[in-house]
Amino acid sequence: MGGDIVEALVQNAPLSKQRLWGARIVSGVAVLFLLLDGVMHVMVPVPVADAFRQLGFPLTVAPLIGFVELLCTLVYVIPRTTVFGAILLTGVLGGAVTAHVRVGDPLFATLIFPVLVGALIWGGPYLRDERLRSLIPLRS
Repeated sequence: MGGDIVEALVQNAPLSKQRLWGARIVSGVAVLFLLLDGVMHVMVPVPVADAFRQLGFPLTVAPLIGFVELLCTLVYVIPRTTVFGAILLTGVLGGAVTAHVRVGDPLFATLIFPVLVGALIWGGPYLRDERLRSLIPLRS
């Protein structure tokens, strides 16, 4: 019973305007990248086609990967399913890293960008949701 009261207080804790806008900006940057990347996979321009050839994937799967990425991004932007969308998108980014590591691409180049995008994906919900911050406390 006491846990229910604490959970209700945590869920209804006021969110500062700075934290809310910071969360919106962080999530917005991630969403813009994900939308661009998903659309590029669906359209399959020359750079995407070249990357798929280099990675050893058939070009026919590029649109499917793009649709999956766009669907996961849609799940992410719906407030009630943001955390689930973040989990799905983390899997998408992990798959991208794995594909690049498999062909021997430089680890630094293939890890830094997806890790930064992943940090943005999780940063917005982390700033917005006290329950998420209580699950993953950052200590000084």
